[in-house]
Amino acid sequence: MNALIGIGLYTPAEAGRLLELPAATVSRWLRGHTANGRRYAPLWKSQVDLEDGHTYLGFRDLMEARVAAAFISHGVSPQRVRAAITLAREVYGKDHPLSTNRFRTDGKDIFLRVIESAEDGDERERLLNTFQKQYAFAEVIEPSFKHVEFDDQGSPLIWWPRGRKGQILVDPARAFGQPIDAVSSVPTSVLAAAGRAEGVARAARAFDVPPPSIRRAMEFEDALEARSAA
Repeated sequence: MNALIGIGLYTPAEAGRLLELPAATVSRWLRGHTANGRRYAPLWKSQVDLEDGHTYLGFRDLMEARVAAAFISHGVSPQRVRAAITLAREVYGKDHPLSTNRFRTDGKDIFLRVIESAEDGDERERLLNTFQKQYAFAEVIEPSFKHVEFDDQGSPLIWWPRGRKGQILVDPARAFGQPIDAVSSVPTSVLAAAGRAEGVARAARAFDVPPPSIRRAMEFEDALEARSAA
């Protein structure tokens, strides 16, 4: 398991629970599927292979699935999401290009931000239509990147599922990427279970955290369970 430190580990069910996606959809994206007699390859290769025949996700896989779901929810077809991943992988040479902060969508197509150097030496940003493979300028809306922290290369580092004010984060370098309380770094599932069993005050004393950490964890986990049961 030491090899998974900094990578994260999620089953499709756990990823679907965090992303509000059916586990079957997550598995299909990572394993590929057959529809109408046609075989579709996986959208990308998972970071994690435990060689036990099961499908797992790392943090980058989780972020890749999050952005793919955001594009589809904006009305972009799965075929165009696939085309965007393929082209971006060619342009950037990255295995998980969709989770970088270089994409925009107008609800129909996906545009890749490309920085070019002009003849005068100035740099300018252009938008490459990933489906038509043509440059275009358009009124675009971007997926919700505001709750994700990126490194200098535009790759995701940390995700705040409820925003920074929510004080809950997903960090692949801690707790194998499970949601944790930002104040104490204790997994929200652990704090929530303690809060339900012992009450907020006693659980807070037991883990040496402020009571709001227990309440936030309980609210967060309750919301995840409610979505899973819906």
